[in-house]
Amino acid sequence: MGGREKNIMLDEGIEEHGAESTALAAAGLHKSYGATVALENADIALKAGKVHALLGENGAGKSTLVRILTGAVRPDAGKMLLDCAPYAPQSLIDARTQQVATAFQELSLVPNLSVAQNLLLPTLPRGFGGMVSARQTLCDGAGILQRYGLERIDPADQIDGLPLADRQRIEITRAINNAGKVLILDEPTASLAETDWLFEQIAKATAKGVAVLYISHRLAEVREICTEATVLRNGASIASVDLSDASDGEIFEMMVGRKSAHERMTRRSPAAAAAPQLAGRNLSGHGLKNLNFDLRPGEVLGVAALEGQGQHGLFRMLSGLDQPVTGQVEVDGAAVQISSPRRALKTGSGIAYLPEERKTDGILPGLSTATNVVLPVLGQAARGGLLSQSREMSVAEASAAKVEMNPRYLSFAIGDLSGGNQQKALVARTLATGAKTLLLFDPTRGVDVGTKQSIYAAIHTFADAGGAVLFYSSELPEIVQLADRCLVLYDGVLVKDFEGDEISEQGLVAAMLGHVDEIAPQEAAQ
Repeated sequence: MGGREKNIMLDEGIEEHGAESTALAAAGLHKSYGATVALENADIALKAGKVHALLGENGAGKSTLVRILTGAVRPDAGKMLLDCAPYAPQSLIDARTQQVATAFQELSLVPNLSVAQNLLLPTLPRGFGGMVSARQTLCDGAGILQRYGLERIDPADQIDGLPLADRQRIEITRAINNAGKVLILDEPTASLAETDWLFEQIAKATAKGVAVLYISHRLAEVREICTEATVLRNGASIASVDLSDASDGEIFEMMVGRKSAHERMTRRSPAAAAAPQLAGRNLSGHGLKNLNFDLRPGEVLGVAALEGQGQHGLFRMLSGLDQPVTGQVEVDGAAVQISSPRRALKTGSGIAYLPEERKTDGILPGLSTATNVVLPVLGQAARGGLLSQSREMSVAEASAAKVEMNPRYLSFAIGDLSGGNQQKALVARTLATGAKTLLLFDPTRGVDVGTKQSIYAAIHTFADAGGAVLFYSSELPEIVQLADRCLVLYDGVLVKDFEGDEISEQGLVAAMLGHVDEIAPQEAAQ
């Protein structure tokens, strides 16, 4: 097909979406990296003042499409229009200059700069002699924070000292502040336990006519905020649908090419007489207050809490990253002092920790996926004291199979994989340790529904074999589906311990907000 005929077809494809209300439209987008086709014939149209979802599994092409729309990557073919005019941004800054801004899932903030500096980059206010004015930077930053309801955050604070959720809010605020025409939000609630603030900001933006592209794996969230959705699979646009006309099952089938099984997994009832495999006794410190709990062999124990209620402190103390101020941790019935994650793995039957942030605390991006998987057990991949590549691959394949990870990815640099495959690799690494107790902090954050099902199955297989799992999730449906019991924390106190069929979204929400019939805070003696 000649170039002229192809452009005519692309123009017609864009016109089908209705030029008058379309803020940003793209048709026939194609992008390859060598022999790998990342995007093929992708189309999308965003309407002014509307929120449009982009759905698809990890690796479906969503990230590539976002990079093209924001100027980080140039397409090999295809056409884009912004307000009916040709649009071909050469960089993120170029796109922002044209009032198209993005909040990325993998945060793009500069960690060693202040909140105010990050909000105002790349152009900081200047004073006498053309020098950057620190005072005006702080003043302007404070104004932006106040405008978006974040005045509690100090504009002088350094980014890397903030909790992950606040860093996410700063990333989102910067994007909204620069998005005069189009706002792209990539997994914006991946680190947010509550959506109220975000949805309020989105409503204000759309009221001004801004078109919003919303990328999320949480369908309930998508239905609450979006009116239409475009589904990608294997780099191609499968369909653009009115969400009121499409069921969750239909959307899942479009995303993965097969029907979903959403039924709740079978609850376990570990024998009450069984000795706890992991326990906390009057644990206090790092946001917790006199916490007591037991985790038994074969049990999947969930933790539900709003942001900042002590869940981070709990997992960090149990994994050895922090020490309790008072109280103790027990493993296999014996009191232990866990000084590091390495020590946790060697304690009793072994404790392995999956951290919250895969990019900063999990993966080593320049190494192969296989090496990342076997890192805790390099001795198993060695022969005569030397690392054997064939042995490394064999050990990695055995663990990767437990999370249904395609073995071809093991030879890739893990930094080149999609977020879902990176998370599968980290779960595989946790399983490869041979630990009998797993600590999983938000194990499916920012991954697609297919990857979630693989991780869920791996967790239940592990528990069926007698392993014990403690996991926190920011997604309540995940807790309802996975947990045999669930601890609810409020202000650092255990306010409810749900068991079996008592676990419901409504009950969890009420307890998370402190609204329980009888709050039992476990006022143990100091």
